[in-house]
Amino acid sequence: MSTTVRALVVHGAGDVRLEERPAPAPGPGEVAVRVAYGGVCGSDLHYWRDGRVGDFRVREPLVLGHEVVGTVAAVGPALEGLWDGATAPGPGTPVAVHPATPCGACPECRTDRRTVCRAVRYLGSAAHLPHVPGGFTDVLVIPADQAIPLPAGLSLRAAAVAEPAAVAWHAVRRAGDVLGARVLVTGAGPLGLLVVAALRRAGAAEVVVTDLAPEPLERAVAVGAHRTVVVDAEAGGAGLDGLDADVAIESSGSPAGLATCLRGARRQGRVVALGLLPPGDVAVPGNLMVTRELELTGAFRFDDEIHDVLPALADGSLGAAPVVTHVVPFADAAAALELAADPRRSGKVLLDLTDAASPGTAP
Repeated sequence: MSTTVRALVVHGAGDVRLEERPAPAPGPGEVAVRVAYGGVCGSDLHYWRDGRVGDFRVREPLVLGHEVVGTVAAVGPALEGLWDGATAPGPGTPVAVHPATPCGACPECRTDRRTVCRAVRYLGSAAHLPHVPGGFTDVLVIPADQAIPLPAGLSLRAAAVAEPAAVAWHAVRRAGDVLGARVLVTGAGPLGLLVVAALRRAGAAEVVVTDLAPEPLERAVAVGAHRTVVVDAEAGGAGLDGLDADVAIESSGSPAGLATCLRGARRQGRVVALGLLPPGDVAVPGNLMVTRELELTGAFRFDDEIHDVLPALADGSLGAAPVVTHVVPFADAAAALELAADPRRSGKVLLDLTDAASPGTAP
């Protein structure tokens, strides 16, 4: 067995390295997953470029990545012999990885509000110290219940968007009943595109998507947007007058995008803030919330939605395929980050960790 694996590690703003690290072994209640694909998320890009995501700052070397799928390679000693098809996935099982480990003890966890667990640990996150190492590594060790078997017929490649799709699914759930609704989505990055796909599956009658560039909006049409609008960074939502959206979902993570949602929603409409805004306080047209009686709600990560997403990916009812535009070998991870940071050139970029199936990747 090999003693080392590769890992993509950020050390600070602008400093990311593909390093060799000791191969992990699963302990009691854990499984080792041989990672096949990992999706580059906006948070990974922020850690790489800025050394932080929102208020979470890199204070020690951090393995990036939380959107990963792979195959169970080994199980911890306490799980040996317990594979009954329900307890946990056994060796050789293709799985999606749920990246969150809620504490299970806080008031939020005890009342089924695990997405806002005050002590949650999330793969590839600098929210806590020590940081939680992420999934951009050849072998990832996780609690067994975070390895979710793929439905029959769903490939690892197609399942690689399950994590961000679950985030989008949760945001649409936070929006309430969208059946027959007109919905505005600001930002046509990968997350915004998955929001569009989730909205279409949920029965939204009209989905309008805005972005600063035309190329991402072409991908929005491919996943089901009915209408797209190129907006100006300064003018914001100019051109959306009279839209009166029943729901507006902000996925760009920009104050301008949130302002566009507030202006584009109808009176007594709902605005869902999904994209993480810059650190600190931001200016928004708050009086619109008062005078239009708007509901503003947040959507952060996801909980059990991934169990709905995987079957929807498998049966094709969640049309997420156009979201992925590039698959890059793990050895070229730095170039993949550069590509993913350019929304004119790319949508979702996947790292292919099967690119070097060498002896150095086995647990």
